[in-house]
Amino acid sequence: MTGITQNNAKRMVLLAGRSHPELAAAVAENLGVELVPTRAYNFANGEIYVRFEESVRGCDAFVMQTHTAPVNEWIMEQLLMVDALKRASAKRITVVVPFYGYARQDKKHAGREPISARLMADLFAAAGADRIMSVDLHTAQIQGFFNGPVDHLFALPILAAHVGRTVDRSKITVVSPDAGRVRVAERWTDILGSPLAIIHKRRDPDVPNEAKVLEVVGDVKGRICVVVDDMIDTGGTIVKASEALFDNGAEDVIVTATHGVLSPPARQRLQDSRIKEVVVTDTLPIPMSNRFPRLTVLPIAPLIARAIREVFDEGSVTSLFDHVGV
Repeated sequence: MTGITQNNAKRMVLLAGRSHPELAAAVAENLGVELVPTRAYNFANGEIYVRFEESVRGCDAFVMQTHTAPVNEWIMEQLLMVDALKRASAKRITVVVPFYGYARQDKKHAGREPISARLMADLFAAAGADRIMSVDLHTAQIQGFFNGPVDHLFALPILAAHVGRTVDRSKITVVSPDAGRVRVAERWTDILGSPLAIIHKRRDPDVPNEAKVLEVVGDVKGRICVVVDDMIDTGGTIVKASEALFDNGAEDVIVTATHGVLSPPARQRLQDSRIKEVVVTDTLPIPMSNRFPRLTVLPIAPLIARAIREVFDEGSVTSLFDHVGV
């Protein structure tokens, strides 16, 4: 039977939608389980059908889906999977969302706007989710939108280990691309023992995905600047940030981000820039058409699998990040 048994009573099952089958397979391999066979397809009008091909009654279910393009379709598919699990009498349902859709709309920036990240949490709760697991939410406050446990995983140890292995640490300056990333950047400085710089910028509220870089706060002259962010979407902001660093005397710029959204024209922008390396994880599928020689994609499956194991065994997900060092 698919899954893991414990004391002949507790059973783990791992299910996955269709958005990122490679990641789902890698997580299953790391856990040593098989994915539950699932039948899923779209009707002619775009509606989605899902059905699990084996019993999930009484199980501890983990349903994976990363919210890549087309985002709305994959969110709906995951909601339907959660509903199906609830109606099939799963004992506990954990929604595993490596990349949480609509996370950038976590507060009202102006009147008459939605708080989409809260709506997402409400939708999963209404569908029957008991718990949510995600990697590097856009803002930590999103954890409070769900009235249940939220396991917030961090890719920092994976990304920092790669940088620490490949760059002369004595020359590194960690750079926060905006004020909102300072706390994350400070954790990088603790791990790498590096100084911190901040890019002060202002966004134009009428022009999405664009930002005007104002100044670099901190000494970056002759330094290898490691810019740390949660995602790269169109690449415009990160390229402007790197230009500001080079203008202030940086020797090299390395960009790290957990989520490689890489919406057009990100690939072209990054490829044409002076950035030495772009490092992301595979929380989102990155097709070959979006890859370029200076892009490094690191596997996130081992981290997700370890977190799932801790939840299933009633252990501590937080312990995964205690005493992190590289």
